[in-house]
Formats: sequence, structure tokens, C-alpha cells
Amino acid sequence: MESHGDEGSAMAKPPKKLPMSRKGFGTRGQSIQLLTNHFRVSVRRMDGHFYHYHVEVKYEDGGPVEAKGVCRRVVDKLQETYASELAGREFAYDGEKGLFTAGALLQTKHQFVVVMEDASSSGRTTTRRSPGGDDGSPGGSDRKRMKRPMAVKKFMVEISFAAKVPMSAIAEVLRGQETENSMEALRVLDITLRQHSAKHFGLRWTMLAQQIQPGGSTNGPDRAKVEEDKMKLEFEMAAKILACEATYKKKITKLKKEADHVKNVSTTMIVRPGPVIEFLLFNQNIKNPHEIDWGKAKRALKNLRIKTTHTGSEFRIIGLSEDTCYSQTFQIKRKNGNGGSDTVEEVTVFEYYRKNWKIDLKGSAHFPCLNVGKPKRPTYIPLELCHLVPLQRYKKALSTLQRSMLVERSRQNPQERMFVLSGVLRDSDYNSVPMLRECGISIAQEFTQVAARVLPAPKLKSGDGEDIFARNGRWNFNNNRLIQPKRVQRWVVVNFSARCNAHHLAQRLIHCGNLKGLPVDPEDHVFQERSHMGRERAETRVNDMFQQLLSGDKPSFVLCVLPERKNCDIYGPWKRMCLVKYGIVTQCLAPTKINDQYLTNVLLKINAKLGGLNSLLQIERNQAIPLLSKTPTIILGMDVSHGSPGRDDVVSSLEWPLISKYKASVCTQSPRLEMIDSLFKLVGNEDHGIIRESLMDFYNSSRGHKPEKKIIFRDGVSEGQFNQVLNIELAQIIKACEFLANEKNDSEWSPKFTVIVAQKNHHTKFFQTDRSNKVVNVPPGTVVDKGICHPRNCDFYMCAHAGMIGTTRPTHYHVLHDENNFTPDDLQELVHNLSYVYQRSTTAISVVAPICYAHLAAAQVSQFVRLDDAASEGSGDGGAPPRPVPELPRLHPDVRQSMFFC
Repeated sequence: MESHGDEGSAMAKPPKKLPMSRKGFGTRGQSIQLLTNHFRVSVRRMDGHFYHYHVEVKYEDGGPVEAKGVCRRVVDKLQETYASELAGREFAYDGEKGLFTAGALLQTKHQFVVVMEDASSSGRTTTRRSPGGDDGSPGGSDRKRMKRPMAVKKFMVEISFAAKVPMSAIAEVLRGQETENSMEALRVLDITLRQHSAKHFGLRWTMLAQQIQPGGSTNGPDRAKVEEDKMKLEFEMAAKILACEATYKKKITKLKKEADHVKNVSTTMIVRPGPVIEFLLFNQNIKNPHEIDWGKAKRALKNLRIKTTHTGSEFRIIGLSEDTCYSQTFQIKRKNGNGGSDTVEEVTVFEYYRKNWKIDLKGSAHFPCLNVGKPKRPTYIPLELCHLVPLQRYKKALSTLQRSMLVERSRQNPQERMFVLSGVLRDSDYNSVPMLRECGISIAQEFTQVAARVLPAPKLKSGDGEDIFARNGRWNFNNNRLIQPKRVQRWVVVNFSARCNAHHLAQRLIHCGNLKGLPVDPEDHVFQERSHMGRERAETRVNDMFQQLLSGDKPSFVLCVLPERKNCDIYGPWKRMCLVKYGIVTQCLAPTKINDQYLTNVLLKINAKLGGLNSLLQIERNQAIPLLSKTPTIILGMDVSHGSPGRDDVVSSLEWPLISKYKASVCTQSPRLEMIDSLFKLVGNEDHGIIRESLMDFYNSSRGHKPEKKIIFRDGVSEGQFNQVLNIELAQIIKACEFLANEKNDSEWSPKFTVIVAQKNHHTKFFQTDRSNKVVNVPPGTVVDKGICHPRNCDFYMCAHAGMIGTTRPTHYHVLHDENNFTPDDLQELVHNLSYVYQRSTTAISVVAPICYAHLAAAQVSQFVRLDDAASEGSGDGGAPPRPVPELPRLHPDVRQSMFFC
């Protein structure tokens, strides 16, 4: 075992790798000028200090306060109450342990008592019951409680000096000279901006919530219009306020005394306020309450807040009752009027509300109750007495309908987005923030102009030998044939959909394939699902279909017609049966409209899965890709999926000198891990890791060539994890190569590495003004490597695709390591070209194909592991041991090297 404490061992370790410095800038392409949503931050004061204080917020009994929202309210109240004791200093508070000021407080340690009004009126429960007082009778105690004055809570706050952070650290960062104080200084600015946004928009948020409280007194024909207007107002304000968070750009431009503040507007889903039953009908897209799926309802309602109509109290939902309101019982204490001991009586929720509240439950007597208590002390309220409060974020998985609504309502073209951003920045009024003024910091109100270049689209080759020219990032096969078609033979159709004429679909597919140069033999058979199987479990339906399918010879390809386009429960079991158990290539589809374009897209996927290629880059076919075509090169796309379980997703290229064909490897790992842990995996004296498998597959498919260059694209990591990518993942890949070289007695083989991180989860947008002075999307091929990029490290933005809907989001590429000595132009063109080799479509895509393939493979293989609801929601017991990570089944050897994920 390696000892971290031994000095000699530490000296033997290789030095830690750091992100590489920029070698230069690209020059190829047509120059254009763009605007971006980076707003210049000017820093005029460099001689002062930020003072960092440690904050402890405790309840009166000494217990720590952990909720950020409570801590923020307490510290806000403290600042208001003790302004003179704190020398009138403005705070930047992170909601946890960190508090910053632009000057020192009067003492190095302060202790305060903060008194807060507690508007909560919900009672604590001691047994299974409906909400109420200790005697279990809300008929008396709850009503009295509502008349009492607001209760008060006391909090103990201790503020102690931690450190001084020189403001000059910001100037050093601006010059590209980061020091130990750099990130802390930027953190102060980040917290200040976030705090201002939270307070500024929080006030508007509260005002909005008061406007759209459900259950108003409006009656008559205008009621529907009022409700519609409220819903529209709520959605629009949520889009503009809730997710309109300012993020401080931690990568500083090279301009002295200037930084960038990035402003963007994103959209979130919020819960429809009003009666809970109406929400469930809307959520599940049904009209009859008796059709509600209560398993789905429980997941959708958990942790949402409701307000009761009979008391006006607010509660948080923790679940549903096991029985219906009519049958669910709880214990209620009855006081003995003769001075004897209290008696405990078992009563149903239905009977309790009828007797104690004179409420005759009609709408929800035969439905479960909401549980608003605690796990071991449930508190039940009938559904019809509960309204969801407004402006709650909906964080659960969205249905197909909800996703389409979100996309439709949040879609903004560049002109609209720029207008909204301008308004948000104006409303933010950052230059009035006292903390910023004290620091000499101001934020410009104008969008930043940046220089960009547009790279020409690469030419593609078709099966006719003709050049295919992409226009606006798109091309088609209307008059061209596929370049490497694979004959579709010994194939069958299985039909799970009663609405689809599978025979007609097969005939049209055969006809379209022949037009595109993809020979499709007549299908051997069409298997229809037996009529009585429609209501069976998905696994049962799949097994029954396979009994029919394997009654004859095993097919080489199966076209599977599903009854639903999205979230079909047959999909996972079907894919597992085909790819794991029998090794059959399969294509699933659920056609709603069959036309030539639809069938062509289906054929593109089928051809790629069978081992064919639809098109090739001209320079790929001519073996003219700089640095790649003359030297054996493997390209990897890597990602980590943080589901339950987590997954390592790695795709690797095959058949060098091609860069268009890939295979995938997916393994499970702990969802808490950020780095891939199965790249190099010793089991005894053998390496069972992903990299060895990828290297051997490359060698076998590339006529015995060993990869001398390795280009690694990594997705899903932040700037703070770059060093881990280099010193953990890259180190593991190097170990795998060294182990394989030793195993093969090949001491001369030592591949060179290039590591590039792709980031999509950022807020940068680009805007272009056309000849009519209208703001439009940037053209495909746009690259930006100056102005808003890191002053020292090597990074660039690229919009390889055409933004047809909404505003184009560029991909931010960071080149962390390059032993292959790419020039900036060659590397940017390689990234651009890899956006045109995606075999599933005839469009350039927004990120390099290897990363897209890694996502597709992970999504498909994840269907193989079925987890229960508890696993997907996470354990509620923080002290419980971690769940064992389930192993993914290995793909059948017949499909392991195929592009099954296409």
C-alpha cells in the first residue's frame, strides 16, 4: 500500500500535473464581431482588505442551525438589530459559515442574541393523529393557536475573525497570476452578487406570491380568465426571477482591472398552486381522480408545501397514508372529566373530521390522506382540505408533456433573450450595492463585444463518390447513397402497438433503404403481440414476444415497434433481452408520422448499428487529418453519470484511420464519485479496466496498429476538478498503458496524450446582429478564443451547430494537457470536424460526437438496471450504510463492439 506520510515515497511520486498554458490563438476562418452576455467588472480599489469571519448560528438550546434560509434570515435580522455594534458594516454572507466585510468589525469576536418572530402555526404531534394540540383535538387548540400572537424564537450567533484577504489578489488574477488568495477574493465578489440578487428578486418573489394565492374570492365567468392570468404571471415571473441567478465568472479576462460578470436567464418548472387533487390530475394528464396512480402521486408530492383550507396552516408533505381517508385510523387522547387518567381512542380520519370539524368529506373519502407529520409520528390531512402554495420549484423528473411545455414556454430567440437580459441587469442595479461601492467595484451595463471566427464546414463524402456540402450545419441524402452500407438481412419486425400497421412500415422501410443504397431484404416475419398480453407487466410481454421470435431461426436484426414514444416500460427489458442475452441488434421506434425523412433517419441508425457508416469526412477518407491520419490515434469520450447507481461512460474509436466509428463501455460505480474509477482495475495480476479493453479493440480493428496518440474528451467536470482529471484519471490511463506494455514486453510503446474538457453547463451566450439590425444566432462553426477566455490557460468556445430554435449555447472547451503539439488552429478544426461525424443524423451537433455517444450508451445501458422508488429517491436515513452498487450485465459478444447506442 502506498504511504502518503513517508517522505521518501512522496519524493518518488511524479510531480502533479497542472492545466497547460495557452500556446497561441487560432487564425483560420472568417472574422466576425459578436456580443456576449459578459458584463465588464471594473475594480478601482486595490489597497484594502476583505475581512473573513466565521459564523456560528445556533438555536436557543445550543443546537446548530443548518438550513441556509434560516441562517440568512437570522443574519439579516442581526445586521438590522446590531448595526451600531458592527460599525455599520455591510455583509456578504454565504448562508453557512462564511461572512465577509470590506473593513474590520469593532472586535475580533462577537456574540449576539437574535430574536425572530415565528409565523408558523403548525402544532407538534406526539402520536399518530390529525393536526392538532397535545390532546389530539384540533377543534379547540388549533383555533386558539391561530388567535395567539406570533411566537418568538431566539438564536445565538457568534462571529469570530478568520482571515484577511487582500483586494490586490483580484488585480493579480486579472494579470493571470493566481495566488493563494485569488479564489477567496473572487468568492467574496461572487457571494456579494448572489446575496444582492437573492434579496432584490426575493422581494419581488414575495410580492408575486401574494398576488397569486389560490382560492381567491373571484366568481362568475371571469374566474377562469383570472386563474389563467395568474398562471401565466407565475410562470413568467418564475422564469425571470427564480432562476435568474447571477454567477460571478471565475475565469478572468486578460484586460487589466477588468473582470466579467456573466448574466443569463434560465427557466425552472414550478408547481401549479391550488387544490392538490387538481394538481395530480394535471400532473398525470388525466381527468378522473379515480385513475390517479398513487405511487406516482407520492413521488410528485413529497416535500411540497400545502396550506389547509380549514385552519390556514402550512405544512410540508412527507408522504401518503397507507389506507384511504375512510379507513385510515389514528390514536386520539380523550381527557377524563372526573380527574382520572386520559384514555386513548382509535378513530378514522373521516370520522374525526366529521365529528370535530363538522366537515363531511366527499371529494377524498376514498383516497389516501396527505402525511405532513414525521416518519414515526404521521399526521394525516384529507386531500380535499389541502391547497399547494404558490411558487414552489418542481424538482422531480418531468413527464413527456411537462418537458414539451417547459421547452415551449422557456424558448427564447436571441432577440428576446437579449431584451430580457438587458432588463434583468437594469433591475439588478448592482452599482448601488453598498458592499461593491466600498470595494470600488462597478459593473458595466453594456454587452461585451468579442472577436470571433467562423470555420468553414468540412466536406463529406457519400457512397456515390460525390462531395456533400453542409449548409448552415445541415445536409441530406436525397440524391446520395450511404458510403458504407450494411445489408439488412435475416430480419423480423415485432409489433407491440395496436395502432401501427407493421407490414406497411416494413415495406416502406425496404423501399427507402434501396433508394439510399442500403439494401434491405424482405422481412422474414412480422410478430404481433397477442391481444391478451397488453395489460401484463413489461417483462412478461417481452418474454412472451421472444417465445414467438425464437420459435424459428435467430434473426440478425429486429425492428421493434413500441406503443409509446417516450418512457415506454417495454424499452428497457427489450433492450436487455436483445443486447445482453441473445446478442441481437435492434432498433426501437414508435412512429406517429411516417415519411421519407423519418425513414431515412431510422435507416441511418440501423446502418450504424450493423457496422456500416453513413458518411465520412473528405479529409478522413483521404487520410489528410493533421497529426491523426499519419500516426495511429485513438479518440476517447468519457463522462460520469450521477444517477443511482453512478456510471462510467467511455467510448473509444475503432478502425484507424477513421474517426467516425466507436464502441462503448459502461460500468457502474458509487454515485458519490466524481472521477471514473474503472479505467485501470487490477484483479489479481490482470487489468480488467476499460482502457485495456479499448486499446485491445482498437488494435484488433486497426490491422494490428497500436495507438501512438490518445485524444481524450472529458465531459461533466468543473474547473475545480481539472487537477483531478489530470492527476487521477489521466494517471490511471497512463498506468493502464504501462501495464499493457509490460504485459506485451513492448518497452518502446509510450503513447502521447491530449486531454480536453467539454463544458455545456455554463451561462455564456453569443449574439450577432444581421444586416437589418436584428439580433440572430451565430453561424455554425463560430469559435471564440479571445476576449472572454482565460488569460493564461488554453480554452475556447465553439458553436459547431446551427441554432434553429431558441438561442445557441456554445460548448466551452478546455485543453488541459497536450503532448501531441497541436496548433490552436489544428485543434479547433479537429473539434469542429468531430461535430460532423455523428452517424445518427445529418446535422452538425453542439459537442464532439464521442461525448454524445457516451451519453447515449449510458442512457441505454442504464435501462438494464431496474431500481425501486426508494433507491431512486435516496435513503431518508442519513446514518444507513451505503447501498451496494449493482453490477451492469455484460453485453453479448455479438454486439459488444457495435454502435448499439446509435
